[in-house]
Amino acid sequence: MPTETLYGAFVDATNPKAVKKLTQYKNRPFGKPYSVAVTTQKMAEKYVELNETAKNLYKTFLPGPMTIVSKGRHNVANGVESETGSLGIRIPDYKLVTDIVKKLGKPLTATSANASYKARPYKVLDILGNISEKQKKLIDLIIDSGELPHNEPSTVIDTILDASVVLRQGKIKLKGKNEVLSKSEENTQNIGKELWQKYEKYYGKRAIVFALEGPMGAGKTQFTKGLARAMGINDEVVSPTYNLEEEYDKGKLLHIDAWRMLSDSEFVELDFAKKITDKSIISIEWADKVSDEIRKYSEEAIVVWIKIIYLSRRSKTKKGGDNERLISWETI
Repeated sequence: MPTETLYGAFVDATNPKAVKKLTQYKNRPFGKPYSVAVTTQKMAEKYVELNETAKNLYKTFLPGPMTIVSKGRHNVANGVESETGSLGIRIPDYKLVTDIVKKLGKPLTATSANASYKARPYKVLDILGNISEKQKKLIDLIIDSGELPHNEPSTVIDTILDASVVLRQGKIKLKGKNEVLSKSEENTQNIGKELWQKYEKYYGKRAIVFALEGPMGAGKTQFTKGLARAMGINDEVVSPTYNLEEEYDKGKLLHIDAWRMLSDSEFVELDFAKKITDKSIISIEWADKVSDEIRKYSEEAIVVWIKIIYLSRRSKTKKGGDNERLISWETI
């Protein structure tokens, strides 16, 4: 059914059978958590522990397109909370959803109605046109409100450590720039997926360049893997360090690595100008080495500059380490 952001898939979050069915429908690994929709902060506190940071966010932004992650109380079905026991809560600014939650008296899962790595569902055809017959049979009811406004999904904020950490940047922005925390390779791939969905509307109209900057092993290739999956590409994505350039799905996605380039001329020799004219989708690792050449095409192409940095130097009061990266992006 519709929400203020996109079409969502809803089941009783306290019903193990329903959650298992939803996981089969979404075609996602068991253990990947779901956020849940409630009607009030008082209801939320039955399912999570709210610290001062979370309470301030509830007061400022909810109801609205924000998911606030807190320590769970383990009162939902297995598979809804994360493996570490955290739970994301939403209070939607959408009467249909809140009326149903109020009538049911229990939280509903609040996840998008598309299968994993498929197009954002702004209309029912976006859902039915991208799932199998087996998945369709798992749907009990569809409430069709036509095509929804193409809003961003909810912003996801982790408040576990009594501080605001952006896990997904959506419609609400807490900072002037787009910035999210990645805690795993899967998180980094998901950011690639999210950015593709954000700029997919330009596909076939303008070249789209994802310019990746970050140290060795930061996750540039993982980002490209997520980008490829979101584009429906099944080819194996590898770092093109030795070939300088790889093509996936007969050129649907071009993957360039500038690590071994000694000068901008090597980049030019890859016929980058023609790739822009051909309206190609291009992911460039070590883009900072050829930034001057890339920036020449900022008026002809959509150039998304992505910076990945390690967060290994963290306060002793915070958990984390080498697996955590801060990923920021801007369109130039």
